[in-house]
Amino acid sequence: MNLGLPLGSVIQGSLTGGLEVRLNPDISVEDMRVGKFLVVQGMRSRFFCMLTDVALGTANQRITANPPRWEDTFLRDILAGSGTYGTMTLAPMLMFTPEEKESLNGINGKSANPFIPSAGAGLASFQPQTSTTMELLPVKTIPSHFSQVYEASEEDFRRVFGWEDDIHRRNFSIGKPLDMDVPICLDLDRFVERSNGVFGKSGTGKSFLTRLLLAGIIRKGAGVNLIFDMHSEYGWQAVCEGKQYSTVKGLKQLFPGRVEVYTLDPESTRRRGVRDAQELYLSYDQVEVEDIRLCSRDLGLSDASLDNANILYAEFGKSWILQLLNMTNEEIKLFCEEKRGHQGSITALQRKLLRMDNLKYMRSACPHNYVNQILRSLEAGKNVVVEFGSQSDMLSYMLVTNMITRRIHQHYVSKAERFLQSGNPTDKPYQLVITIEEAHRFLDPAIVQSTIFGTIAREMRKYFVSLLVVDQRPSGIDNEVMSQIGTRVTALLNDEKDIDAIFTGVSGGSSLRSVLAKLDSKQQALILGHAVPMPVVVRTRPYDETFYKEIGDPAWEEKTDEEVFAEAELAKADLGF
Repeated sequence: MNLGLPLGSVIQGSLTGGLEVRLNPDISVEDMRVGKFLVVQGMRSRFFCMLTDVALGTANQRITANPPRWEDTFLRDILAGSGTYGTMTLAPMLMFTPEEKESLNGINGKSANPFIPSAGAGLASFQPQTSTTMELLPVKTIPSHFSQVYEASEEDFRRVFGWEDDIHRRNFSIGKPLDMDVPICLDLDRFVERSNGVFGKSGTGKSFLTRLLLAGIIRKGAGVNLIFDMHSEYGWQAVCEGKQYSTVKGLKQLFPGRVEVYTLDPESTRRRGVRDAQELYLSYDQVEVEDIRLCSRDLGLSDASLDNANILYAEFGKSWILQLLNMTNEEIKLFCEEKRGHQGSITALQRKLLRMDNLKYMRSACPHNYVNQILRSLEAGKNVVVEFGSQSDMLSYMLVTNMITRRIHQHYVSKAERFLQSGNPTDKPYQLVITIEEAHRFLDPAIVQSTIFGTIAREMRKYFVSLLVVDQRPSGIDNEVMSQIGTRVTALLNDEKDIDAIFTGVSGGSSLRSVLAKLDSKQQALILGHAVPMPVVVRTRPYDETFYKEIGDPAWEEKTDEEVFAEAELAKADLGF
């Protein structure tokens, strides 16, 4: 293997603290950037490392006490490499030790290698051949003094992160290294089997990252998605950030036959020209006390009101909300006397639940069960996007996501138990990924133990349901839940608490803090966790026309602009525009 020219030598280090490397005189410290992927060739093993820090060193304190003038290039050149030098700190992430195995070719007179003569060609056909096996292992030792450090090659990246055309795994290219033109791949099978997170402060491109991941899951068939689209960014199209009049395609445009859009605000959906969107309505008799509990903060409900809601549910069953909204003050008083309820709490509950009358999608009763319809779509392998339109206030978002998710999760638990009992592959449900934004509202430490989202995050792959949480404040998510997040795709974060939260439950996370803090504000992310062999910083894949052609369904790609425009106009005419 051609390793290229060495960058420097290992001069000291430890397994926990990382390796300190002194750069060679001809290597500029300005070319060494935090997050860079490097390799160290030891005596027997090869170590894959991430650059976590750079520093300047001097051989003598007199140099720093009396530095040469910047104009004195002659003296600076004399000191460079001997009196002054650059150092960098590497965090070893993986290692492998090549093992050569002998194999005898030419068995039964036939050569296993076409370049080795067969039995009829003489003794050469029976010469033992050596093959190198390669297995990446966790780092449990460090290279010796003066081991040489090299730039990672394309072969190194492929060895660690695989290749998108690997027929044995569902690999998906999420981006490229900061200084090379080679894809960094996620293993989507490992990605979907656990809950995952996309984090970053506002304006760093979380929505674009999320669209990339969702498109990869759909394209590779790794699972089905249920996406709660709070700001209508994933279904049809979204405004390109920083470009007011530019839009990017949504999942329905990329995969018209594999994505269904449901809307809580049909008028808004029609105005935006979304095709084939289905209306979604919920009824009061579908709302349970647990659904209200998650929204108690937004409704301003006290614990006493929720306790009295349980009394009402025990008395009236599914019609408890309608019964409550129609009760007079006298009827509430009589009910409290008979059922030992608290009149003030029930009156407050009635007053605050009246807010639900203003929600466009709420009905007294629905002749059609839309949640079951969504469930049938998911079971058929369709990906579902639920758009909120103008109903994107936090009350609607938390109420709808909780109501739909709780019922779908109950169904998946039943299906998973049936599959585990029968062992029949046809009973196995599709792996389901539920995408939620503003995740800290659902996974707050105060309520996470009693919400369906906390349950899903803790159960991981047990019932074939996982979460994809999108949030700008990971510090607001319960620590136990964060420790269960399998893969974390993190754009720039500035708040120290948020950075600490990202590394909750991550071994060696302290060495990666500086890497995360130095990311660019656009199109860069740190990826670590279950779906990648080691942490890596990437330039995220552009979400543009090239991506559309590479990822989208051919049925959509083959349509001309004129055909697409004609179909859009026809859809508008059908809707009465």
